[in-house]
Amino acid sequence: MARTFRRVADLARTLTRSNRPPARNRNAPPPPPPFVVDADIPVDIGCIKVFRAENFPESGPSPWLDQPDAQAIIDRRVARREITPRQAEICRFWEAHGYYVLRGAIDSETIDETWGAYEAAIARGDVTLAPEKAAEDDPHPGRYLNPHLKVEAIDRLLKHPVLVNFSSLVLGRPAIPFQTIASHKGSQQAEHSDSIHMTTYPVGYLAACWIAMEDIHADSGPLVYYPGTHRLPYLFSHDVGISPEDFKQRGYGAYVEHYEPAIQQEIRAHGAQPEYFTARKGDVLFWHANLLHGGSARADITRSRKALVHHYFAEGCVCYHDLSATTSAVHGPVESLPTCGASSPDIKVREQIAL
Repeated sequence: MARTFRRVADLARTLTRSNRPPARNRNAPPPPPPFVVDADIPVDIGCIKVFRAENFPESGPSPWLDQPDAQAIIDRRVARREITPRQAEICRFWEAHGYYVLRGAIDSETIDETWGAYEAAIARGDVTLAPEKAAEDDPHPGRYLNPHLKVEAIDRLLKHPVLVNFSSLVLGRPAIPFQTIASHKGSQQAEHSDSIHMTTYPVGYLAACWIAMEDIHADSGPLVYYPGTHRLPYLFSHDVGISPEDFKQRGYGAYVEHYEPAIQQEIRAHGAQPEYFTARKGDVLFWHANLLHGGSARADITRSRKALVHHYFAEGCVCYHDLSATTSAVHGPVESLPTCGASSPDIKVREQIAL
């Protein structure tokens, strides 16, 4: 773990605003292959048949800022000059509240270039948006999943040093850029924790960020989030009564019926109070894997809310989707996973075991 954090410290020494990708420390160990799991209780990813939280043991290590002595760890790492006083301030806030806002993190030129490239891809037909109308007179198109696979400028922003380094810092492990969502308007999505959608073993090794691609008006349906809720117990599919078969048959109908009311009950029971991200262009809100958040109501349906959402997994985890019981693209297609019992992902080893 100490060796891993040294790699993170090298990545996150400064939260640079350079658009160039960070140079890798030549003395740092290479990143592990996507099948290596750094957990107190090892698991063989090839032996897992159904990727759901209940099929994994309860195991650490927890992310370093989720540990009971996180504040003391922060103090020690400042004293050893592994992190700067500025980074320590960020980490203390993250530990207490489960989020952090970097004002003006991305410059206007990069924001305009990235969104312009997205609009150009839509105009060319490379990206097709569903209407997702909230009302008949809704003038804005719907969201698009993973536009970074179609638009090079969005892929560059996903890998921006500020975003990757920040995520690596709070996760305590190098961050893997994973997923993007582009939106022209408020989602009005019910409150949720990302961990039921993008899950890790051990739990908690996901970080997300919301990038304002324009100034966000309070009536546009800004992102709503609940500080401190990252400390609530994780709620997975089996906790709320969604079986794999139920999700296969009813899809998100099962999620709406079981999960969303359970989250509302958690908010009421713990007296969680909402905050709204009325951001300026280039502001970025980062949040913890378990922070409850959603899309607030669009008071003025004519107002846009242009934004990009990024998700980052940490190295050394099993990355999967608890709700759909599937592996993450981080690991590649299911057929590429190591054969059960194999200690190496090498194809020749797997073929020998299969004989």
